Amino acid sequence: MNIEMIAGSRRIVAFATLFSLGLIPGPRSARADAVSELASFSIFDKVDLAQLAKSDVKTAHGAPMRNPRFLAVQSCYVAPGSPAQQIEALRQWNPTRHRELKVFLHSDLPSNPTPANFEKLKNAPDNASVRSFVTATQKLSADLQISKDEAKRFSAGTGGGGGGVIPPAVAAFWADVLTARTTSFVSGGMAAQPSYDHAGASIRASDEVNGSLREQEKIRRQFSGFLGATGIGRGAGSLRLELYWELLDVDDQGVVTLGADYSRASANGSYQAADVLYYASGGYYVALTLFQMWPVTVDGKASTLVWRGDMVSAPSLGSLHGIERLGSESVMMKNITKAVTLFRRDSSGSR
Repeated sequence: MNIEMIAGSRRIVAFATLFSLGLIPGPRSARADAVSELASFSIFDKVDLAQLAKSDVKTAHGAPMRNPRFLAVQSCYVAPGSPAQQIEALRQWNPTRHRELKVFLHSDLPSNPTPANFEKLKNAPDNASVRSFVTATQKLSADLQISKDEAKRFSAGTGGGGGGVIPPAVAAFWADVLTARTTSFVSGGMAAQPSYDHAGASIRASDEVNGSLREQEKIRRQFSGFLGATGIGRGAGSLRLELYWELLDVDDQGVVTLGADYSRASANGSYQAADVLYYASGGYYVALTLFQMWPVTVDGKASTLVWRGDMVSAPSLGSLHGIERLGSESVMMKNITKAVTLFRRDSSGSR
């Protein structure tokens, strides 16, 4: 499985802060505390900040998990500026400028969307990936991740043909599905999302993300307070969120996906942030990226130590074993490195 969609998703993190924290270098102990905290929950037990600041992103396999559908990768790097500046840069970054990330369309969403918010579907590029997405929709493919009720709405009168890469009837169907799923997420979080049950076993995205976190206990504990205030794997949550949707490529198949970003600052200028892809029309069930950012001083310059944890649940992973599974993890690591490198290159001019 190509896990590129996790690395390429534009938003990755949440809304910009109203002011910048951590611009004044902290005491030397802040640097030591950051490295110690990183070691306490991640697989990076020994990090040299000065060396890391001069190198590319460091990636590693995540903890092995019992559920074969789950896969995780951890990474860390040092970036110039404060954590608040990193949050802002990530918020503004647009991966559609990089064709190799295969994100075809991206758009922010309001908290009360209408089908008009998905009009960009009409501007989808004409390629094999998008055409496969159209064909799967028109045939109501068994690989299509929708509910039985959603499938009935398509067959009840939205499934005709039409001109263009994505025919009007197909675009209208997906605009309705994505609008309803966004509305349910805003009101009730992932727990309110309909199951993927139109063909085969019933899969709930909330169960998948919660199962992945349960198998990574140190990470779950590190982020439990933060995640408890979000809609990730549970009810609506209390933290402010930013919403978006994308059309991207997963294994040469077009996929529409819905995402949400959250972030929260601590008194010492550190941040926790999360990006969750809580709905996908195919390819993967759910994807979650967590961030921990600490303000540090490297070579006398205000910097940020960034830890990133990527988790995905995908049906295709369940059949992989041994070297095939290691291969998927390696591809995921490679794509995360690619996305972080492009992000750092694009955002370096704002420093």
